[in-house]
Amino acid sequence: MSFDLQPKLENDLIRVVPLKEEDFEALFAVASDPLIWEQHPNKDRYKRNVFENFFKGAMESKGAFIVYEKETNKIVGSSRYYELDEEDSSVAVGYTFIAREFWGKGHNKALKTLMFNHAFQFADKVILHIGATNFRSQKAIEKLGAVKIAELEVAYYGEPLKWNFVYQIDKVKWKKMN
Repeated sequence: MSFDLQPKLENDLIRVVPLKEEDFEALFAVASDPLIWEQHPNKDRYKRNVFENFFKGAMESKGAFIVYEKETNKIVGSSRYYELDEEDSSVAVGYTFIAREFWGKGHNKALKTLMFNHAFQFADKVILHIGATNFRSQKAIEKLGAVKIAELEVAYYGEPLKWNFVYQIDKVKWKKMN
């Protein structure tokens, strides 16, 4: 069974669908809020030219999603799978951003739950790279049971190296918690 990096996923709160080129303008409208990127290592991703690079990387990853709130059909944000490693039985989840109107309302947890549940059908570990100054994301992922396992410099697609923390959650731990 091969890992589908772009399945359609949904629960009662959100719909997660593969990102398409025609989603750019609508997703950029969400991403153009500077406060979304305030703690992120790449703080200027709200700028069109910087977001264009981010979006290009998302499309080339063939694992990126746009996320909608089911009740309103509003765009919640985006996330993706990347760095699938079949030998290590791991996949990374990240490049996630959520519109501020959805912060603290369960949308990020719903998204990660859908993505982790799908990933753990094919992999034993989910890896997350989170900026060293992105305390909001670190706290959120720790609440889901991820553990910091390393620190390293990461060059996001076409961007300079930035200090990141590496988090991991194992399939066994995830299944026990959920």
